[in-house]
Amino acid sequence: MMSIRPTTPATEREVSIAAGAVQLEAILGEVPDPVGVVVFAHGSGSGRKSPRNHYVARQLHRAGIATLLIDLLSVEEDREFRMRFDIGLLQPRLVAACAWVRGVDRYAGLPLGLFGASTGAAVALRVAAALPDDISAVVSRGGRPDLAGVPALELVRAPTLLIVGANDQQVISLNEAALAELRCDARIDIIPGASHLFEESGTLEAAAALAVAWFARHFAGVAGGAVRP
Repeated sequence: MMSIRPTTPATEREVSIAAGAVQLEAILGEVPDPVGVVVFAHGSGSGRKSPRNHYVARQLHRAGIATLLIDLLSVEEDREFRMRFDIGLLQPRLVAACAWVRGVDRYAGLPLGLFGASTGAAVALRVAAALPDDISAVVSRGGRPDLAGVPALELVRAPTLLIVGANDQQVISLNEAALAELRCDARIDIIPGASHLFEESGTLEAAAALAVAWFARHFAGVAGGAVRP
């Protein structure tokens, strides 16, 4: 059973991560005695200060999971709409973020998960396919996993949860198509009453609870990542 620690808030700090020729800005959420780390890949038009992803991150902190919310584009790049959908550009940057996490001593041996929203879900799945021995779990919220492409989806080994709003019909279809290509432990959960952004009362809370349970469950199965009872 996962441990909820509401009286132990995370310590958040801004960090800068080198990825090729660019410096990416991120927010590292640290908790005492972490059982794992989740790196967030934001969707198009979103970023490290997204209130929805911050809410999910806070719920992960309560379960003893550290987080890294990172902007995969610089401020200048984000002004070009097409770059938000350039999965080939964003993938190595998320790989660099994962490598940065591994370079922090206290996280080096912990389970590592990826949380992707919108186009960020495709980036997360591409990275999971490229790093099958290092990614322990993936969660997509209102994501576009289909954009990862069939070859990558077939290579994903990390347990993958696809969360979609019941009122987001087109994205449900795209997620179902991606699910059919995944060969790993994977499922889709549809949140009643939720639209694409999970703005309806209680819907983001439901999505966050599913994400926390998924990471906690799969981190617990990784050596050194047992979740405390």
